[in-house]
Amino acid sequence: METFVTDQIIFFLLIISLTAIVAGFFAGFFGIGGGIITVPCLFYIFGAIGIDKSFIMHLAVGTSFAIIVPTAIMSVYTHYKHKAVDFNVVRTYGIFVVIGVIIGSFFAASMNTKSLVLFFSIIIYLLALNLIFLKDKTKIKLKFTLFQRTFFGFIVGFVSSLMGIGGAIMNVPILKFVGYSINKAIGSAASIGFFISVFGCLGFLISGIFFKTDIPLSIGFINIPAFLLFIPITIIMAKVGATTVHKIKREIISKLFGFFLIIIASRFLYEYFNL
Repeated sequence: METFVTDQIIFFLLIISLTAIVAGFFAGFFGIGGGIITVPCLFYIFGAIGIDKSFIMHLAVGTSFAIIVPTAIMSVYTHYKHKAVDFNVVRTYGIFVVIGVIIGSFFAASMNTKSLVLFFSIIIYLLALNLIFLKDKTKIKLKFTLFQRTFFGFIVGFVSSLMGIGGAIMNVPILKFVGYSINKAIGSAASIGFFISVFGCLGFLISGIFFKTDIPLSIGFINIPAFLLFIPITIIMAKVGATTVHKIKREIISKLFGFFLIIIASRFLYEYFNL
């Protein structure tokens, strides 16, 4: 890092800023935490500045969770103003998501980078196919059983903790499936994503300290400069995205986002075979 010239520093600051703009907007627009975009970008940024490859993915995931926390607050507040948050489902379903996050975050800390990269790639492929091919169906009956809340909650929390995401890209389809309108599903998923990010952040912070990683400019598995640079941009863009979703149709953009995720997943699969 000492050999960086001014042009390189400016380049990385620009990349981080552009990533924050896109991640923040999608955080509000889709009700996601933005981690699906943030994690891959941080992965390459940390690799380029010489972070130990053994911890690159862990640092990207942990830092992503830290970034999601304030972003989620702004996103939830905006959705709440549009009366798009069902706090009942947040309370009765969110608890099982949090349990999954706590267990998953410590499990992730024990995995190596290559395994995390493969896991991230496979899940992104599945989520992308869901966005592209799943047809919108109108539900008129709300029924979310205890078994469904427990099963889906744990799976979403566990998977999210290994990927550094807010889980809404899974929670939105789940909430739509049990009968919530798209806007209510997005707003409620964003609220659950806040709890995912908080506990995920704490998990990677504590586990990173426990494993004595000693990564430059980081506490545990959270990189401080990246966190500070992302925050102001993602907060602003999350508000823009959350406001926009209540004005336009999401179907076409959802499919385009799905194709974008396929590109990300393919790139990460390539990284897996070259690590």
